Amino acid sequence: MTSIPHGTPGEPDPLRALGLERLRRRTSMKWRTYPEDVLPLWVAEMDVPLAEPVVRAVTDALALGDTGYPAGTAYAEALAGFAAKRWNWDGIAVEHTAIVPDVMLGVVEMLKLVTGPGDPVIVNSPVYPPFYQFVTHMDRRVVEAPLGTGVRIDLDRLADAFREATAGGGRAAYLLCSPHNPTGTVHTAAELAAVADLAERYGVRVVADEIHAPLVAPGVTFVPYLSVPGAERGLSLMSASKGWNLAGLKAALALAGPGADLAQMPEEVSHGPSHLGVIAHTAALNDGTAWLEALLAGIDANRRLLTDLLAEHLPAIRPCPGEATYLAWLDCRALGLGEDPAAVFLDRGRVALSSGPDFGTGGAGHVRLNLATSPDILTEAVRRMAAALI
Repeated sequence: MTSIPHGTPGEPDPLRALGLERLRRRTSMKWRTYPEDVLPLWVAEMDVPLAEPVVRAVTDALALGDTGYPAGTAYAEALAGFAAKRWNWDGIAVEHTAIVPDVMLGVVEMLKLVTGPGDPVIVNSPVYPPFYQFVTHMDRRVVEAPLGTGVRIDLDRLADAFREATAGGGRAAYLLCSPHNPTGTVHTAAELAAVADLAERYGVRVVADEIHAPLVAPGVTFVPYLSVPGAERGLSLMSASKGWNLAGLKAALALAGPGADLAQMPEEVSHGPSHLGVIAHTAALNDGTAWLEALLAGIDANRRLLTDLLAEHLPAIRPCPGEATYLAWLDCRALGLGEDPAAVFLDRGRVALSSGPDFGTGGAGHVRLNLATSPDILTEAVRRMAAALI
């Protein structure tokens, strides 16, 4: 499987479009959780204007009063078209999809289909903190299979976790983060095929969170889990939310492999997505590629900028060479700041980062930094982080 090449963006870098004064007028979580003297580089919101096709689609819907309940298959058709062009994958069958309120609520519904109360759900730590929160809230047990060398899936550890989880003959699920958050690791086709083989061998059902799929670095190929041999019984959640900064316009799609079934998912789940969200996500997938290309070029430039800034100001910090997402996983253990360096950078430097321990085993001594901001803000944030250590 090959991805289309990342060409020269047809639009200006959206990460350079908004200044700090304008961003501080926003009322979302990123900009209202901390006081105004704090630079927020934590939660996964991007400092960008929306893609024009998205703005136009939502504005037209509002002008028409088209604000009712979601219906139809336009979102699934748009995702199928995007997947075919972007990942050379034509495996999305519209009849094997369902709209859900967002990816994590979709994950909950998928896990309800394949596990019961008390059953184990395996995750690759360090991993997105809501994996722990949502799984335990629905009365399942989190079982960690930590990432291995190069922050990649350790197949031996995963096999051990699968074996132990199913030893008593019960049901188990594997909640796969692909691309991986917070490390930015993009799993290869061979790795995913090995995962599918292990899952079939041990009777573990795979639920893949693929929300960051559009956000891979130039030259890197994203491989949908359901596209690999042996993944026929897998389930996946995808969304335009992260790629186009649409978290406040709720919608996502649940996808089922040909050997899986969404028929048992309650019909009322499809009432949860926002109709405007579905409209926005559909427009992004159909018409927002040029904007996405410009964004990806900007994120890649910020990755390089962060590497240079750390080398100059904080050489003891080791950045993880992420291949996807707009999130940077930083190893700060050599600084001697304890398990939660983010608390020090917030208190002394007035920079808000995500705390490593929240990501589970392997997170202590780390922080997650949001790259989806302007180069000026990123530069000032690293300067403040360095000053916090003086």
